Amino acid sequence: MALPMISTRPENSVPTLSLDDDLQFLKGIGPALAATLAKIGLKSAGDLLRYFPRRWEDRTRFRHVADLVPGETASIQGLVIGTTTKYPRPKMAITEVLLDDDGSAVRLIWFNQPYLEKSFARLVQLRKPIIVFGTVRRSGFSFEMQSPEWEEVSEDGDPLAMDRIVPVYPLTEGVGQKRLRRMMDTVLQMYLPLLEETLPASIILEHRMLGVETSYHNIHFPESQAYLQEARRRIVFDEFFTLQCLLALRRRANSHLAAGIRMKVSLEHLKAEIAEIVPFTLTGAQQRAISDIAADLSTGRAMNRLIQGDVGSGKTMVALAAMLMAVQNGYQAALMAPTEILAQQHAIVLRRLLEPIGLTVELAIGSLKAKEKRDVRERILGGQSMLAVGTHALIQEGVEFAKLGLVVIDEQHRFGVLQRQALAKKGMRPHVLVMTATPIPRTLTMTLYGDLDVSVLNELPPGRKAITTHWKTQAKRNDVYVSAHRLLAQGRQVYVVCPLVEESEKLQAKSATQLAEHIAENVFPQYRVGLLHGQMKSEEKDEIMRQFKAHELDILVSTTVIEVGIDVPNASAIIIENAERFGLAQLHQLRGRVGRGEHASFCILIAEPKSEEGQARMDIMVETQDGFRIAEEDLRLRGPGEFFGTRQSGMPELILADVLHDIDILTETREAAFRLIEEDPELRKPEHRALRRKLQRTEVGFELVSTA
Repeated sequence: MALPMISTRPENSVPTLSLDDDLQFLKGIGPALAATLAKIGLKSAGDLLRYFPRRWEDRTRFRHVADLVPGETASIQGLVIGTTTKYPRPKMAITEVLLDDDGSAVRLIWFNQPYLEKSFARLVQLRKPIIVFGTVRRSGFSFEMQSPEWEEVSEDGDPLAMDRIVPVYPLTEGVGQKRLRRMMDTVLQMYLPLLEETLPASIILEHRMLGVETSYHNIHFPESQAYLQEARRRIVFDEFFTLQCLLALRRRANSHLAAGIRMKVSLEHLKAEIAEIVPFTLTGAQQRAISDIAADLSTGRAMNRLIQGDVGSGKTMVALAAMLMAVQNGYQAALMAPTEILAQQHAIVLRRLLEPIGLTVELAIGSLKAKEKRDVRERILGGQSMLAVGTHALIQEGVEFAKLGLVVIDEQHRFGVLQRQALAKKGMRPHVLVMTATPIPRTLTMTLYGDLDVSVLNELPPGRKAITTHWKTQAKRNDVYVSAHRLLAQGRQVYVVCPLVEESEKLQAKSATQLAEHIAENVFPQYRVGLLHGQMKSEEKDEIMRQFKAHELDILVSTTVIEVGIDVPNASAIIIENAERFGLAQLHQLRGRVGRGEHASFCILIAEPKSEEGQARMDIMVETQDGFRIAEEDLRLRGPGEFFGTRQSGMPELILADVLHDIDILTETREAAFRLIEEDPELRKPEHRALRRKLQRTEVGFELVSTA
């Protein structure tokens, strides 16, 4: 919701300082240092205030070497009594430092930083103390720290770094901790009073939080551990609260205020019609989602609903029901998919089910010939075709609908917001249903899609077989091929996914081509082997997929283009080479290509992960097929910033807040924000005006969360 602008400056005030002040004009900074700080996004006084520490050291409690415990992280203050650098092999330097603390010593080790020896040799001569922070390891009968953080203790006993809880900031070259702390101290003294209290007083009291000035002072220079915890809680609350208020406003604009097409839906009639055309019983989750959609369409407000379901949970049947509702009310429905293969898959399924009852399904994709495109456009514009399936070709100029009432968007995170908006604008505020087969953890659903109504498909349709997953090393590859040979001899088909090559699609295609040649010539010469990769033309891909589906091919060697949308019930095994190179979500999607028929199905991960995280991914894949649990683990392992692989997810930047570990605060802020927006949707009350100004500043960067 767009909020009318309100002046941000109090009447009769002429401030001499502003949080927008350029850092170069602050005492002790200047143009050169300001240019360095700008490289890490610090350009103004406000930027510096919001540059929070990444951790804090309690230097009121230094550990003595004699009390160290292996595995713990500790801060130690002592004297450097010796330093050497060894070169055990070419291009390998090991610098060792001996740190003395009251007669006991700990060894400090740095790799390939021989220049450090000169710095430490100077400290040996001057007998100057240093502070180190790192993880303690046992080495024989002594202790060591590898690559610890360290800093010299100044002669004046730097008051910002001694006998207190000390902030440790992310650094850039040319700016040390001591210098950054002094800058932060200066900025706090000058600009802290300019921080505006944007949380209403009632919420601060209700949730027993510190004020904004106290919070910012204690996040940088905590007075105690208790104050640090409360300061962090307040700032995390602020970040989530801003986000949830924007979601509440967006949800209100989309779902409660915006007029939509009112449709009449008889669920009994609809269920009877679906029972005639669908040869199986819908799951309880599918029926609940269909009831949710029917309720949305009857309100007279525009629907904005997310259907979230695991691989094979039956989202297409829910979309079919929604499209039938639109058609029964005299409106057209459009389904947009991210790839031609997936669009064709949807068109095949929908035509098979709907053409027997007299409904034509148009396919609008870029690879159609000019005359075919023109004919499709004419039938859509003329209203002869009530249903259209396509890719982004659906939103190109020239494609116009006679009476568009429903837009269904599959794999929604693959579309840009502008593409979604363009399709929605093809009608008079059509209802929008978005679907994703990428299970999203509850924490991210609350963060990314809090403005949408959500239906979850958490049941598999009857007949879906469990997929047995095995993790094998490279040495066991021949055993894997022997097992695949047995399945092929029984008449089954097999996918082989080639290793992920990140450099370019051309290299990926080359890798897939070489693997396909090896499989065809050396491994399964008696079977028909096909190849699919992203560099092939659309018609070539389509023909290969047609051949595989028709069992004119036994083995399909492919890149990840098969990740979404291919349905071959006879394919009962998928072998994923170098599986450690793939993310969890991608592995789960690839596994979902099998288990679609009556036969027992298998997923074989050939992998030799070098990291603990890589091993954890393989273990999780073997352990569970629950897409939502896999998504939670994926989020835990990779963090929210990388969960979707791009910033397109629409996630506003959260500096301190962590959607994994701060779920309790997220839940708390969601409830408070939605209640506040319900009570004062335009934030007109005097106590809400500061919040209103903050939301106006933030909303510009928040466009990606919207669906329409």
